[in-house]
Amino acid sequence: MGVKPNCLDYGDVDATAIALEGVPTFAGRVISSDSRLMGKRVAMVVFSSYPSDPRPRRAVQALLEEGMRIDLICEGEQKSLKRERLDSLEVIRIPIRHSRGGTLSYAYQYSAFILISGAILAWRSIRSRYDLVYVHNMPDILVLTALLPKLFGAKVILDQHDPMPELMRTIFNLDENSLAVRAISRLEKWSIARANLVITVNMACKRIFAARSCPLEKIGVVMNSPNEQIFPLRTQSLRASINHSPNKRFVIMYHGSLVERNGLDLAVDALSFVRDDIPSAQLRVYGRKTAFLERVMEQVRSKGLESNVQYLGAKSLEQLVQEIEECDVGVIPNHRNAFTEINTPTRIFEYLAMGKPVIAPRTPGIQDYFSPDSILFFEPGSSSDIARQIEYAALNYHEAVRIAERGQKIYLQHTWKQERQTLVELVGGLLSKEEA
Repeated sequence: MGVKPNCLDYGDVDATAIALEGVPTFAGRVISSDSRLMGKRVAMVVFSSYPSDPRPRRAVQALLEEGMRIDLICEGEQKSLKRERLDSLEVIRIPIRHSRGGTLSYAYQYSAFILISGAILAWRSIRSRYDLVYVHNMPDILVLTALLPKLFGAKVILDQHDPMPELMRTIFNLDENSLAVRAISRLEKWSIARANLVITVNMACKRIFAARSCPLEKIGVVMNSPNEQIFPLRTQSLRASINHSPNKRFVIMYHGSLVERNGLDLAVDALSFVRDDIPSAQLRVYGRKTAFLERVMEQVRSKGLESNVQYLGAKSLEQLVQEIEECDVGVIPNHRNAFTEINTPTRIFEYLAMGKPVIAPRTPGIQDYFSPDSILFFEPGSSSDIARQIEYAALNYHEAVRIAERGQKIYLQHTWKQERQTLVELVGGLLSKEEA
């Protein structure tokens, strides 16, 4: 949609396939020779870039590790190869890129990408049938690319990263009963009906899709958990953090998409409220530069906060590990809207994995997993409430760290190792039904 809410602005490092003494592996993981997915042929379609979009990247890696062969069709970037083969993965990049604009611009981008990727899959299905077509939204209608492969026997998974009606209401400030939102809702229902299985990112989204588009049992949940190989669990750092000095600079970190709904402007407002009591407070901002960021930096200048706010650009996931280690608390300063109400930001898990306290909005998408004794909650959209929690964390850091420790226990229930296993079981169960 031009905006990819679950896709952070990171340039991930590509993972490459290797071989270990004749045993096929991926990212160093040995594939079990009795895997029920071994040798299955998959087409994956995603209108974002690979490997920089984390969710498709994780799905690709998980399926390759199970011995599947994948043809991945994605959008192209100027510096990327149009076609690339990495052992059992072939990447085909279509030279159409997301660009922010109006609805007509989005409609053109989507239509062109669907036509080209659909034609590629149709031709390849005629030559050799697929066992599975795995489609990532957005848009939902991208499932059209799977129609011919499905006629030839392929099962179809639609991975719903985001509910489009809620996202469109947020981006374009639309009423839920507007013609555009009702049309998008109907397209969602039609698209989900074309899939054999729907996968989504959290329980809040599962409830929404079940309420308006399909039976509950058709939906599986695979959360956007960080890769433990990139974000290793930091328990020792928690103990060390208890010795936090009140004279030390207090670093608040924001990373991710720099768009209005994510509330960086609220974080800046909150900083202006606390600077008298916590003059050492500093907000460090990471993400790809946007027009919204420019407006926020003007806000910074108008409030005289130039020495308290640093914009440090986009970072890779690997680089963010070091940045998170150097911060004191992470902040998710969302505005209240239809989308942020149901979102469970991956950033929460990234901060907790590194042992850092998290300030996050009290919304259903987060409360499904976290309680007030595991996260520093604030009222969504309230900069004064964010300021209250910043002050609490700075002046009671010992207790803030203990809250993070409890949050870390919840994170451990949703590590990528566990979410990966859920994904593999969902895919294996779907393809086993085909064989039965």
